[in-house]
Amino acid sequence: MIIIFTMLFSRLLFEKSVFPKEDSVVLVISTGSSYSNVLDTLNAHLLIKNKRAFNWLVKRKKYPDLIKPGRYLVNNPKSINELIDMLRSGNQTSVRVTFNNIRTMEQLAERFGRQLEIDSVDFMMFFSDVSNYSKDGFTKENIISIFIPNTYDFFWNTDAKGIYTRMLREYNRFWNSERTEKAEKLGLTRSDVSILASIIDDEVNKKEEKPVIAGVYLNRLKRGMLLQACPTIKFAMNDFTITRVLNVHLQVESPYNTYKYKGLPPGPVGCPSIEGIDAVLNAENHDYLFFVAKADFSGYHNFSRTHAQHNRYAADYQRELNRRRIFR
Repeated sequence: MIIIFTMLFSRLLFEKSVFPKEDSVVLVISTGSSYSNVLDTLNAHLLIKNKRAFNWLVKRKKYPDLIKPGRYLVNNPKSINELIDMLRSGNQTSVRVTFNNIRTMEQLAERFGRQLEIDSVDFMMFFSDVSNYSKDGFTKENIISIFIPNTYDFFWNTDAKGIYTRMLREYNRFWNSERTEKAEKLGLTRSDVSILASIIDDEVNKKEEKPVIAGVYLNRLKRGMLLQACPTIKFAMNDFTITRVLNVHLQVESPYNTYKYKGLPPGPVGCPSIEGIDAVLNAENHDYLFFVAKADFSGYHNFSRTHAQHNRYAADYQRELNRRRIFR
């Protein structure tokens, strides 16, 4: 009789008796959740056929003392044992986080805060404290460069330090020996490349023009000329809606104002893309020193070797802006 009872009870624990109430459900267990909180989550999303057997195994496996926060996917029937083992071990499903066209750390904080448990305030607090990453050679101004736009898998409960550790690992993997050697040949650090790439990303719509414009900026840097990059003005003013940079904008007092200060600004003006970084590392070798958008609004640019030639192209573009009544 005891053997029969044991076999029946064992079946209750190991047969498929836990069913998601929909085709696929996600169990979100927040950091600091009590066992009572977990039960509320399970009851809201799962049908557990034998609660007695469930409660017995929960106590047996001491799950109330071993709660692991996370995001757990249940998309097919499970046994009671499988469910408890999944929760107890923290075997959660990762979240895919994608980011691109990011301008500031605040925008990154919002992106991570929308998709992970971390609050955007906690994200900003961590990255506002330079001591969290200065040992790795980063500053508050250039730390955004480790966030190379792509899609990454994170556990839902990853904290700010975990995000930093992961992105630093991806950054170091990206900067392989080939890219590092190319940067050194250009006389640039990784940070320099990221800064220049972020400017080019904002400046250029056409992929094929990025290496050409990278060559223009490198030529200006070599000659000690001001970069005069409009994206740095937008960043300095924290106004990315500007479509026409005016003389009044050029007066802004900021180390990011490349119309006032020579060399590169202190940090990127956005998350530098892979395309932008590789454009800098593979910059076209030419003698152009100027460029301006074509007046046909095709998204392409006219390139010039002399200031006089550049002024002619610039005048054409300014006239077209006026004709289209684009004044800001």
